[in-house]
Amino acid sequence: MKLGLGLYRHMLASEYYDFARQAGCTHIFVHLVDYFRGGVANPRDNQPTGGKYSPWGVAGDAESLWTVDEMRAVRLAIEGAGLKLAGIENLDPGHWYDVLLNGPLRAKHIENVKTIIKRMGEAEIPILGYNFSIAGVCGRVSGPFGRGRAITVGMEGPADDVPVPAGMVWNMVYGDRAHGVLASISHDELWCRFAHFLQEIIPIAEQSGVRLALHPDDPPMPTMRRQPRLVYQPWMYQRVLDLMPSWSNALELCVGTLAEMTEGDVYEAVDRYSRQGVISYVHLRNVKGKVPHYRETFIDEGDVNIAKVLSILRRNGFDGVIVPDHTPQMSCLAPWHTGMAHTLGYMAGALARLEMRNENEDGT
Repeated sequence: MKLGLGLYRHMLASEYYDFARQAGCTHIFVHLVDYFRGGVANPRDNQPTGGKYSPWGVAGDAESLWTVDEMRAVRLAIEGAGLKLAGIENLDPGHWYDVLLNGPLRAKHIENVKTIIKRMGEAEIPILGYNFSIAGVCGRVSGPFGRGRAITVGMEGPADDVPVPAGMVWNMVYGDRAHGVLASISHDELWCRFAHFLQEIIPIAEQSGVRLALHPDDPPMPTMRRQPRLVYQPWMYQRVLDLMPSWSNALELCVGTLAEMTEGDVYEAVDRYSRQGVISYVHLRNVKGKVPHYRETFIDEGDVNIAKVLSILRRNGFDGVIVPDHTPQMSCLAPWHTGMAHTLGYMAGALARLEMRNENEDGT
């Protein structure tokens, strides 16, 4: 397995690449979406959090898709720092909101997604992580919930009382802020929209050599803000795979989100999907509790036995990238850096111990 780090758009700079190398990483996932653009509740020195119901920020220009040159330049800069660009995380809602909403611009927005994937192939970027979600990451609160009063996030109950306002989708405001709210839809309708998306996009991804990796809904509630969720229990990932069997239809396995789910067993889920070879990459973090009452924790203090997760992945031949998607902030002048360094050090140590154990079992 390979140790990776996810960097937000404003972090795509040499000092962050140096930090990744110093922390033992070999791979980088980049966020080209600027979640912090125009946001009022998103500190740039942390993961994007927003408020319980407030947006992260303003989506990108709907008419300005990421170019081959732009993506290639990011890849070459990362390679110049001695790292590898593993993939891009998330599409900009401004480029495809009517695919999620089944709105009047859907056909144009499907073409936007196809264009981005083709350009990724040209730029030699192999993975696109994405979320198929209307309400997005919402309903969370931040506070000194971690060990030693570290700032982290969690939930303190359901978040279905305030609907999504018109002009907002997946945490982000797009276009001119409209009046009113989004109409609620059924789970069946959301799955129909998703199936239609896969049918149109997976052939393009196959042709482009790009693997799409779906993130489960976080927080994994059946509904959030009166909108249905797609993958909020472990078995629902299998439904995703069965809709369109393809190497390009894969999973972004988020261990923390799986642990927050109310059904199933996180270790059984990791085993099930890693045995199928359908995990594109792994988000690794720890939590205490389950929705709608949970807290994100330091990697060594939550409900999940991280060493057991890594052991299952190795046993089943997973050799992809593992990434700490986010961590608690530590009390110092560089809270994001220090939280990430703590987590990456723990992960590197766990991988080294696993390697030593396997060598001893092999007698080498």
